[in-house]
Amino acid sequence: MVLALLVSGVVVALVVVGLFVFGLRRRLIQRSGGTFDCSLRWSADGEGRSDANGKGWVYGVARYNGDRVEWFRVFSYAFRPRQLLERDAIEVLERRTPKGEEELALLSDAVVLACLHHGTRLELAMSEDALTGFLAWLEAAPPGRRVNVA
Repeated sequence: MVLALLVSGVVVALVVVGLFVFGLRRRLIQRSGGTFDCSLRWSADGEGRSDANGKGWVYGVARYNGDRVEWFRVFSYAFRPRQLLERDAIEVLERRTPKGEEELALLSDAVVLACLHHGTRLELAMSEDALTGFLAWLEAAPPGRRVNVA
């Protein structure tokens, strides 16, 4: 009986510590400012077509850092960004609303932005406000830099 209570106490303590570290990580990512909720999906289709069945979306937080956007998975303990998107390498292809099962996989007010990054198709899903900020950030490139915003 005592052993079961001890094991249960240790498990509860580990869960509490894990949740605390998880929350602390999110706060540290957001501390520098310029963050927004952003789901990401890399194209699995070699021909650049996106899959409308809602699969492949990963929920994350993106942070502006100079001429790049750092993208972090939300459900991770890693303090380093999972993806780095450089402003010069992003080409916006289209903007659309979620379709089909994507509506269930994404946040309720999400807008999907199809892009090319170094020739690889990817899709970003974010709120309308975050999209406005993202497109403004893309267009605010220093003079002489190539910017492709649809």
